Amino acid sequence: MKITVKSWFKSGSPWVWMNAGAVSISLVMVIGLLALIAVRGLGHFWPSSIMTADYMVPGQNSRVVMGQLADDEEIPVQRLIDAGFTGLDNQELVTRQLVKVGNRDVTGSDFAWVVQPWLENIQYPEDAIALERREWGNFYGFLKEVREGDSVVASGSEAWAALNASMDRALNIYNEIHRIEKKDIGAINSKLERLRLQERGLELRNEATPVVLANIASQRAELDAEYKVLEKHLGDLYVSFTRDNVLVETLGGQTVDINVSKIVRAYQPNAMGLGGKIAFYGSKVWEFIADDPREANTEGGIFPAIFGTVMMVIIMSVIVTPFGVIAAVYLREYAKQGFVTRVIRIAVNNLAGVPSIVYGVFGLGFFVYFLGGQMDALFFPEALPAPTFGTPGLMWASITLALLTLPVVIVATEEGLSRIPSSVREGSLALGATKAETLWRVVLPMASPAMMTGLILAVARAAGEVAPLMLVGVVKLAPSLPLDGNYPFLHLDQKFMHLGFHIYDVGFQSPNVEAARPLVYATALLLVIVIASLNLSAVAIRNHLREKYKALEV
Repeated sequence: MKITVKSWFKSGSPWVWMNAGAVSISLVMVIGLLALIAVRGLGHFWPSSIMTADYMVPGQNSRVVMGQLADDEEIPVQRLIDAGFTGLDNQELVTRQLVKVGNRDVTGSDFAWVVQPWLENIQYPEDAIALERREWGNFYGFLKEVREGDSVVASGSEAWAALNASMDRALNIYNEIHRIEKKDIGAINSKLERLRLQERGLELRNEATPVVLANIASQRAELDAEYKVLEKHLGDLYVSFTRDNVLVETLGGQTVDINVSKIVRAYQPNAMGLGGKIAFYGSKVWEFIADDPREANTEGGIFPAIFGTVMMVIIMSVIVTPFGVIAAVYLREYAKQGFVTRVIRIAVNNLAGVPSIVYGVFGLGFFVYFLGGQMDALFFPEALPAPTFGTPGLMWASITLALLTLPVVIVATEEGLSRIPSSVREGSLALGATKAETLWRVVLPMASPAMMTGLILAVARAAGEVAPLMLVGVVKLAPSLPLDGNYPFLHLDQKFMHLGFHIYDVGFQSPNVEAARPLVYATALLLVIVIASLNLSAVAIRNHLREKYKALEV
């Protein structure tokens, strides 16, 4: 049987192949994008070798370069010629390399571009050391000696082992200091603040009797005594923490004295084997996930941003799901189908297309300033003029995003309710069930997969939103998490960090662009993973509900 081109098109096969090709191209592009983000982001944590070289620029004095290769690119030679450089006339392209030279407190810059052909006498000395510091970024040089106070503990070949021992001791003390400051002293400060507010509230209500005030004073005295004990212990820890110093020398011969308390990690990448580099890589990735940020968010971890993102999405889901389901049930099951209902549905659909920044402005004006201000006046007068809920925070951010994603949940739930045959409802009513019982026991369980679909779409949109959050609760750096061991444990009035805003801040507001660029990729990858994890969890629940109520489908 002869198949003509016309009959082939009529069969629809070209469109099937076209759709398959479009889907394949989309998958390749998505996978390629994720691979690019992963390579650029996760490659940042690998301990690359420390290079030393003489940089011989034609017509200029030579200088030495020491650091880790961060990036490279090819540039036209004409750019160098136009800038006044010579010696490359016989080439069209030349490779220039971005070297992380560190030592910002010495040289004033963390990174330097060098032209690869002008590097001579390139070496990778095994005793080259890299120090990750809490301030001033990395330091590259050679370890000379370790001192305890004014006395030299070790020097030469013994200095490396002594430095590791001193750092272990310093990190243990640092963790103890962090625990006391964040937990013990933080708990005391929280209790003192509650006593202050309690006393102020009694004064406003004219209930500040001498007996009650004496009781508050007694509790405050006990807390002050506990605080003084912790303060003394903390002072002793700080003295011990700053005891040791290391003397390091740059490649240019300049010696620098660094306190061990300022060092986060010390390593010698040129002397590491493959196993050591893999272990180092794992520790760096874990630090990125589990630690707090430092150095204007260009170093350390992003755990507060991960926690804030997940916490906000969970609270948003708890708020938007019942309201969206109730609205959809009313529109589909109870409201009279007419002009008003059609107008409401059109309004809901239009709300889904409103720019997110508009929701942010509405949240700031209505939720924060109006509702928050009213709540402060009614429930927290003792804290005024300092706002409690009359300022951006976790609760207002969650409610704003719940409002933003509400149309998605309503539309998805309505679609699920419309697919349930009327015979199911009629059968339930015929067996003697009321309309409410039919709705609760039959209709809603069958529509639960559609509800989960709406929740999945809501989570996918809300988790990546940044613009409205900048107005209603997100900050660059939050010193404490919104969930802790201090009453009321979940602090809905507290500002928080968010992965999306962290990407914006690090990528566009960082004073150190070159250091921040890899973290933008790593944070973007982590945001994708967090959203995918939340969505996969919801998908798993939806599939379970779909299988559970599959027998009821007609």
